[in-house]
Amino acid sequence: MRIGLFTDTYPPEINGVANSTYLLKNALTELGHDVYVITVNAKGGVDSHWEEDGKTLRFKGTELRFLYGYVLTSPFHFKALQEIKNLNLDIIHCQTEFGVGIFAHICAAQLDLPIVCTYHTTYEDYTHYINFINSATIDTAARKIIARLSRDYGNRANAVIAPSVKTKNMLLGYHIRRDISVIPTGLELEGFNPAEEDQTKTARIREACGFKADDLVLISIGRLAEEKSVDVIIHWAADANAAGVPCRLLLVGSGPQQEEYEKLVKELGQEENIVFAGAKPKEEVPDYYRAADVFVSASLSETQGMTFIEALASGLPLFTRYDEVLSSLVAAGKTGFFCKDSADFITHLKAYMALSEDRKKEIRENCVKQAEPYNSKAFAKAVLQVYEKAKMEYDNTWTIDDIQVKDSFVQLYLENDHDEEERLLVTLDDYADAGLRKGGKISNDTFARFKEKENGVRAYQGCLVRISIKDRTRKEIYDWLTRETDCDIAMINRIVDKLENLGYINDERYCAEAVRSLKASLYGPERIVRSLMKKGLPAEMIHEKLDTLPDTTLDEAETYVRKCMNSHKNDSVRRMKYGIEQKLVQRGYSLDTARKAVEELSLVKAEGRELENLKKCAQKAKHRYEKKYQGTELRNHVFRYCVSQGYDTDDIYAVVDELEWENDEN
Repeated sequence: MRIGLFTDTYPPEINGVANSTYLLKNALTELGHDVYVITVNAKGGVDSHWEEDGKTLRFKGTELRFLYGYVLTSPFHFKALQEIKNLNLDIIHCQTEFGVGIFAHICAAQLDLPIVCTYHTTYEDYTHYINFINSATIDTAARKIIARLSRDYGNRANAVIAPSVKTKNMLLGYHIRRDISVIPTGLELEGFNPAEEDQTKTARIREACGFKADDLVLISIGRLAEEKSVDVIIHWAADANAAGVPCRLLLVGSGPQQEEYEKLVKELGQEENIVFAGAKPKEEVPDYYRAADVFVSASLSETQGMTFIEALASGLPLFTRYDEVLSSLVAAGKTGFFCKDSADFITHLKAYMALSEDRKKEIRENCVKQAEPYNSKAFAKAVLQVYEKAKMEYDNTWTIDDIQVKDSFVQLYLENDHDEEERLLVTLDDYADAGLRKGGKISNDTFARFKEKENGVRAYQGCLVRISIKDRTRKEIYDWLTRETDCDIAMINRIVDKLENLGYINDERYCAEAVRSLKASLYGPERIVRSLMKKGLPAEMIHEKLDTLPDTTLDEAETYVRKCMNSHKNDSVRRMKYGIEQKLVQRGYSLDTARKAVEELSLVKAEGRELENLKKCAQKAKHRYEKKYQGTELRNHVFRYCVSQGYDTDDIYAVVDELEWENDEN
C-alpha cells in the first residue's frame, strides 16, 4: 500500500506527535509498505524540498515562538499537490489538524483518496496559549471553537484513530460520527530495555546533574509547559525533602514555562535537588530513563502517555496523579502509584524506598511486562486494518451529484460506480455532522445507515407539516406516527422526543392555550377536561391550567344562555329553560351552574310570546293529527302535544277551545 503521512511536526522536532509519526512510518516500511511523510521544515523558513531519501517532503513555514516553536505553514501548496498526485497514493493519514492537516484534506478531495485522521492532542488543555489575559470567557469560547473544529475535522475523515478510550470519549462528546478506533501509539521499546543499561553512561549522567550513585533519582521527561503540571511535581519533590525523604528530581525537556519553573525551584531552595537537564536527542533519552529510579509526572493532559510507557519499558515505576488514560498502565503497588497530593506522594515514596531489593526488582520486571503490548509492530498492524477498512468503504461509495435543501431536511441525489441512482432524504443535523457536500462521497455503510433512518426522516417531516397547520399534543403526534407510518416504537419515541426537545410539541403550552380558547368559546370546565383528556393531556394538568384563570364560569354560562335564547323564541318558557339547561350541561357546565344561569334569564319577552306560541303549537298539532283523528280524540292528541311542549294546561284548554273543529260533538 502507498501511504501518505501528513503532519505539522516531525523529527528532529521532539514531541509525542512527531515521535508517533516517525515510529509509524518506520513500522509500516518494515511491513513492506511504501510510506511518504509530508510535513514542514523544523526551522520554518527553509524552502520546500524533498529530503535525500525521497520519502519526506517538507514545506516552508513560520515558527511561532509563543506556541513553543510550532511551525505554521499554509494550508495549500499548489506545486506540492501535483508532486503528491504523482506518488499515486492509496490512502492519506493525517496526524495533525492545522496547516498540513488542512492540506491533507484538500489532497484527499482533489485526488479522490480516502483519508484517516489520528487525534493526538487534547486541545482543550492548551487554550492558555491563546488566553493571554486568563479570561474565563475567552477560555469557554476557545473550548467551543475547539469542539466545533474537531467535529468538522473528524467528520470529514473516512475513519478516525484515537490513542486512548479517554480521547475517544472526548471525540464522541464533540459529536464525531465516524468510526473511531482506539489504537495506542506504538513505541520502539527495544531501545529502552533496562538490560541494555551502560553503567558508564548512567554514572556520567548522574555526575553531570550533581547526583550521587546512591541518590534516589526521580525523572520526568517532557515539555516544560503549563498543561504538563510540572510545578506540581516540583512541589512534591521539595515537600519530600523537607519531610526527611531525600530524593533528587531530574527534569528532561524544555518549554515555554522553563524559566518560570527554574524560578520556582530557587524560591523553594531546591537547586541542588531539582535539576533541569534540557532537551535531549532522541537516541540519548533511553539512557536518561535508565539513570533514574522512578518516573514522576502530574500531567492530566495526556491522550495516551507515551513517556509513561517509555518509563515502564525502562523498568521505572510510575508515580503520578490519576487519569483515565493511565488506568491501564498503573497497577497500584505493582507498576506504580497514584498520588492525590504531596502527602500522598511522600507516603508512597517512603513505602517504595522501604521495600527489599527483591521486591523492587519484581516491580521493575512488572513495569517492563506492562509496556510490552505497546510495541510499534502491533501498532502498525492495527493502523493498517483501519486503512484497509477505510479504503474498502471508500471504493464502494456513492457520489453526491446534487443537493436540495428543504426546510430542515436535505435531499441528496446520489450515483455509484455502477451508474445506479438513488435519492436520500437526511436531516440537516446528519448532513452537517457527516460533513456531506455536493461532489462528496458516502460509503455503502453510511448510505445504508441513512436509508434505514429515512422512514424516520420522512415521518419527522410529516410531523412538522401537521404541527405547522395546527398545534398538536404528544399523544396526537404519537397516534399519527403509529397509524400512518412504518416507524417502529423506538423510532417513534425518538421522533416525539426530538419534537419535544425542540419545542415543536409542548403539552403544557398546548394545554394552557387550549383551556383559554375553549373557555372563550363558552365551553364549561367538564367539557374542557373531557376534550383535552382525549388528546392525551392529564386531568391534573388541565385542572391546574383552569385554576390559574379567573373563575368566570357562571358569566360564560350566562353569555351562552343569551346566545341560545333566540333559537328558542318559538318554544314555551318552560321548554326554553329546560332546553338551555340541557345545552349548558352538554357544553360541560354543571347542572347547578346551568340552573343558576337560566334563573338569571329575563323572560319578559318570552312570556309575552307565550300565548302566541301556544296557538301556533296547537294549530301545528291539529294539522298533524287531523288526518288520522277526529272529534274528541283529535282534541285530546292536540292537548297532550301542547302539554309535552311545556305549556300551562289552563292556557291549553283556552286555546284549544278557540280552535275551529269539524264535526265538533259539542
